[in-house]
Amino acid sequence: MPITIYHNPNCGTSRTVLAAIRAAGHEPTIVEYLKTPLSRDEIEALSERLQIPLRDMVRSKEALFAELGLGAPGVGEEELLDAMAAHPILLNRPIVVTPAGARLCRPAETVNDLLAKI
Repeated sequence: MPITIYHNPNCGTSRTVLAAIRAAGHEPTIVEYLKTPLSRDEIEALSERLQIPLRDMVRSKEALFAELGLGAPGVGEEELLDAMAAHPILLNRPIVVTPAGARLCRPAETVNDLLAKI
């Protein structure tokens, strides 16, 4: 079954999730989204696939989040999409997509739910 991980190799959680996928016997498609940024439409589609609000996909602890004022009242999905497309570091990770579903795998153990369905 195809598995895709939106991955940042500098992130410990992302590395742990990738290792768990491989330990379960799968070799995922790895999208290093910092090297190959997602388009605005791809981010929006991923949010829909995850069935979570776009705001839950943003790394609010990233310094750039505060610098851009993305936590201010009235900042909507359009502004978040624009910011995430322009600054891929704002995308929370890792995100794992399988035919059985998709999840933002924070904490890393949440990948186990997806792997159990495959």
